Amino acid sequence: MKALKLAFLGASLLGTITGFSQTADEVANKHIEAIGGKENWKKVKSVIMEGSMAFQGIDIAVTTTAVHNTGSRQDLTIMGQQNYIIMTPTAGWMFMPVQGQQNVEPMTEEMVKKGADELDTQGALVDYKEKGHTIEYLGKEDVEGTECHKLKLSLKGGKVTTYFIDPASYLLIKSTAKQDVNGQELEMTTGYSNYQKLPEGISVPMTISVPLGPGMNADMVLTKVTINKEVSNDLFQPAK
Repeated sequence: MKALKLAFLGASLLGTITGFSQTADEVANKHIEAIGGKENWKKVKSVIMEGSMAFQGIDIAVTTTAVHNTGSRQDLTIMGQQNYIIMTPTAGWMFMPVQGQQNVEPMTEEMVKKGADELDTQGALVDYKEKGHTIEYLGKEDVEGTECHKLKLSLKGGKVTTYFIDPASYLLIKSTAKQDVNGQELEMTTGYSNYQKLPEGISVPMTISVPLGPGMNADMVLTKVTINKEVSNDLFQPAK
């Protein structure tokens, strides 16, 4: 289960050729429009996602709560045990008793630095330049029979993710990113499907293929997504 702990910690340089930069912006803008448009996403201040997944015969209940640029918390109920991962702009903590952990452990400075960019509930591609991120168009690549646009996103904090975007719907269907797993840097793949439009006008994937380790993924199926519910900042502090 060690890989599970790392998997939840969890999305380049600008092209030097002007045409590539324009293409990157074009793909990014069409993707944003496909999932509800920039203005609708900029209204998203908080997100609560509830769902479940199964891994090696174990059912896992997952609730992820995020407040824009303030904090995120992932609560995992595994074999009757309550586990959580918390991230804020300046600190982070993990408590995983399912792995034998008896005390809350702080995240490293590097984890916090990379995780801070992921507190953006409005999506990294929305106003990406103003946020200090860069994108690069990498052409197309086949993803299970679909020649997808490849968009490389480098977050200000250093994390690099490659998006694979369907050229017909402009929905994100896959992303890849490198993660440190037990001291070894490995490429992890996340899949996205079953998009549903919410009352707020934005569309989100209700099925997410979550990487749990090298070559291991499990489908997390969301049953409820709540937008802009008030969330107490106390949620983003570890239990005493």
